[in-house]
Amino acid sequence: MAQTAATAPLDPLEPRDLVAPHHDDKSLNETLLDHVWRKPGKGWFMLFGLTLSALGLLVVGVTYTLARGIGVWGNNQPVGWAFDIINFVWWVGIGHAGTLISAILLLFQQKWRTSINRFAEAMTLFAVMCAGLFPLLHTGRPWFAFWLFPYPSTLGAWPQFRSPLVWDVFAISTYLTVSALFWFVGLIPDLAALRDSSKTKLQRTIYGLFALGWRGSGRHWHNYKIAYLLLAGLSTPLVVSVHTIVSFDFAVSLLPGWHATIFPPYFVAGAVFSGFAMVITLIVPARKYLGLRDVITDRHLENMNKVILATGLIVSYGYMMEHFVAWYSQNQYEMWTFYVNRATGPYAGVYWLMIACNVITPNIFWFKKCRTSIPIMWVASIAVNIGMWCERFIIIVTSLSQDFLPSSWGIYTPTWVDWCIYIGTLGLFGTLFLLFLKFVPAVAISEVKELQLELKHARHNSHGAH
Repeated sequence: MAQTAATAPLDPLEPRDLVAPHHDDKSLNETLLDHVWRKPGKGWFMLFGLTLSALGLLVVGVTYTLARGIGVWGNNQPVGWAFDIINFVWWVGIGHAGTLISAILLLFQQKWRTSINRFAEAMTLFAVMCAGLFPLLHTGRPWFAFWLFPYPSTLGAWPQFRSPLVWDVFAISTYLTVSALFWFVGLIPDLAALRDSSKTKLQRTIYGLFALGWRGSGRHWHNYKIAYLLLAGLSTPLVVSVHTIVSFDFAVSLLPGWHATIFPPYFVAGAVFSGFAMVITLIVPARKYLGLRDVITDRHLENMNKVILATGLIVSYGYMMEHFVAWYSQNQYEMWTFYVNRATGPYAGVYWLMIACNVITPNIFWFKKCRTSIPIMWVASIAVNIGMWCERFIIIVTSLSQDFLPSSWGIYTPTWVDWCIYIGTLGLFGTLFLLFLKFVPAVAISEVKELQLELKHARHNSHGAH
């Protein structure tokens, strides 16, 4: 007997479902709210203890820095920027994937963003919070940080608006504000679902407070869609502008290795590259232990790996252009920086680790087997983030440690305080992310339900056509 369209085997050329087809609204509610209501397992508590311990290192490092001054860091002359700005740029880059997934893919109506946007938005928010700590501490007197804002000052002390560091203040504060609003607006329908399914009065009160009186009426949905779309439109230019401004910290200088017009697009591509890698790093274990494999499918992971491959190629092109421009200009200082100091100098090990992680590793995603293998993609994503941290180290430290004047050359070595603050920000990020997974739906329930309905209609129409 001939097979019906409903029971026929799937065409291998057809894309796989973004949501497992056996789910309905009730089962999606149970799947996506289960990890909020159930008691956390031992694994969650062990991870939470680990991240809290790392957060304790941040408290120790920051307290010691405030008590003794930033002289306890490894910064010296000529390396005045070091771990603080390295980690600042790294964390800002990691935050870029959330805005790209949430805003740009929304405007382009890419349906595969639906199950991963909440993860990425939370990651953006927490990464930017970690990034903001470093320039704040680097001022030396963070209690005077408000001087960087153009408030009405009777002292007549105004920010130097020609300084890219002041541009950073406005770029990061704007990015944090818009990202937080975008994340919260997307949460409102799901917070209302949590309010309605709460078991205790306290839970109902807390979730109800943040749900802002959401009742799911037609008017509410209309206003929600407009607000979400407007915030997506505001967020889209921020994807490009924020890391462009961060790149200007270096590109507007005359220092060899920094003075390059390719920095803005190169930095933006690197930010998306590292951001997507961090999403993979976090989402692979989360989908397993939260039971989300039916809504975060292999197709989502494969698409993200394709983005990592594409942005990795752009980053590799940026590396090649840096070396080409140094050779083509025949500027002896640029030639020394790119062909001698970085490749064979005191930080050559970091440089070649960067090349291995950022140039070689992403190319494994040309092969479908690697793009769909969970262990391979997870290890590769960690390698990419290590490589992007090494890239920031190479850009900042090698250019500062050996500049125009050999008599001013020096070696930079981070101190235990530098490592405490850096590891501490990893702890802060991990702690906030684990709390997010516990108290908030990790996947946008209303968007997944809407997508599931669209997919059912598409399957129904397809079967009718057959």
